[in-house]
Amino acid sequence: MVDRPLLLDLFCGVGGAGAGYSLAGFEIVGVDIAPQPRYPFRFIQADAMTFPLAGFDAVHASPPCQAYTWSTRIGREDRWPQLIADVRERVQLAGLPYVIENVPGARADMRDPVLLCGSMFGLEVNRHRLFESSAPLWPAPPHRSCAGRIADGEAVTVAGHGGDSKDFRIARWQQAMQISWTKNRHELAEAIPPAYTAWIGAELLAAMNGAPARRPSLWMTL
Repeated sequence: MVDRPLLLDLFCGVGGAGAGYSLAGFEIVGVDIAPQPRYPFRFIQADAMTFPLAGFDAVHASPPCQAYTWSTRIGREDRWPQLIADVRERVQLAGLPYVIENVPGARADMRDPVLLCGSMFGLEVNRHRLFESSAPLWPAPPHRSCAGRIADGEAVTVAGHGGDSKDFRIARWQQAMQISWTKNRHELAEAIPPAYTAWIGAELLAAMNGAPARRPSLWMTL
């Protein structure tokens, strides 16, 4: 059985994904090409596409999403890298358990991804993200309808362009995402709610340990 395995968090950003994996039971090392002074775990500034994978037990990667995001890609598709296939090849060649995350627009480049949303975890944020993994992730938690949550003030969108929320306060974004260690709007807009990767991480860890049982209590009590 693997106890507190070491997970490499590539393209780590401010550490939303890493925080979830830590809750699930992983030790975390984050890598990003840009400085991340508020990353809550060990951080190494480096190129995620060339950073050595040796010595790690699992890998999470959130390659750039701009090429798949409608608000940034229109008319500028060639400006942004599409790295999902390259990341997959790297981790598979290394023989490591892995997770790749991206936006819904990246579905065509991902293999059997599961979609997660804040409404699945009781979060006050509408934020759809896809996750591909070497571990089985189906079935996903129940996905209640997102319709009307923004208009009713029940939830917010957290996006660089502001989204369609009525409430743009940083404190509201922090509360909705369950990320308290940064007040930077751009960092929040780029982050993953830790609840997502706490659930993903529990599934990944169970698969690494050869345990078929799911862990619903972890994400339900975050």
